[in-house]
Order: sequence, then C-alpha cells, then structure tokens
Amino acid sequence: MRNYPSTTDPKRKFTMSRIKSKDTSIELSLRKALWRAGVRYRKNYSELPGSPDIAITKHKVVVFCDGEFWHGKDWEQKKSGIKSNRDYWVEKIERNIQRDNDVNRRLHYDGWTILRFWGKDIQGDVEGCVEEIRDAIFHCKIDALCTLQDTENLW
Repeated sequence: MRNYPSTTDPKRKFTMSRIKSKDTSIELSLRKALWRAGVRYRKNYSELPGSPDIAITKHKVVVFCDGEFWHGKDWEQKKSGIKSNRDYWVEKIERNIQRDNDVNRRLHYDGWTILRFWGKDIQGDVEGCVEEIRDAIFHCKIDALCTLQDTENLW
C-alpha cells in the first residue's frame, strides 16, 4: 500500500495543485526557442510511449524536459535528504526513474533519438539545448541519407 502525503493541509493541497505536468516554464522556454530556430514539432505527443514533451516526428527525435526533483537528478545523494513523508517520496521518485528508463528503451527500440534535458540546463542555456536538438536532427538526416544510398546500391 502506498503511503500518500496528507492532503488535509490546505496550504500543501494548494501548492501541490499548482504543479503542472504539461506546459511547464522550462518546456515553454525550450519550445519557443525551437520555434524561433525554425524547428517544427508536436507537443506532448501521446502516440509515443511517455508522451514526449516535444516530438520532431519527421526526424524521429523526442525531447523530454525533466524536473530535477521529480525525475531524480543526483538521486543517490539527494534521497537521503528527504525527511518529510520519506517512504512515499522515495518510492514515487524511484518509480519515475524506472518509468523514464522503460520509456527510453521502448523509444530507442522503435528507432527514435531521445534527448532529456534537466530543467536547470534549459534555464541556464536554452540555446545550447536547441543546438543539441538541431545536431540530433542533422545526424538523423545523415543516417537517413546513408540508409537511402545503401538501398539504392542494392539495385
């Protein structure tokens, strides 16, 4: 049985209700920068495992914008610092990490290039993130050309 945090405290309930799963500030920042760079995408693409925050379907590139706490950045060091409702939060974050790994495996198996950015990385260098995405798109284009040339050589 899961040990859910108490929702009886109105202040905590209000705070938790404001946590978004879509259109977070880091997602909006990255999406706007991608759009300005001429990269077109689908957002929260539910046809793929994990509903990636950004899916560039033409080149089979997906992007996830992960919050450090929710997705367990530096988890082994950070989990010892959780004091309040520890059992619940440790189980929750470890499930999130496992789900992220499962989604990565499924997408990779289906031929997608997966990019995951931490929120602080997006906030600190959104243009660097855009450049990494554009590099991934470029490599996908090169791979597609090489595959096309290989098939043409068979004829």
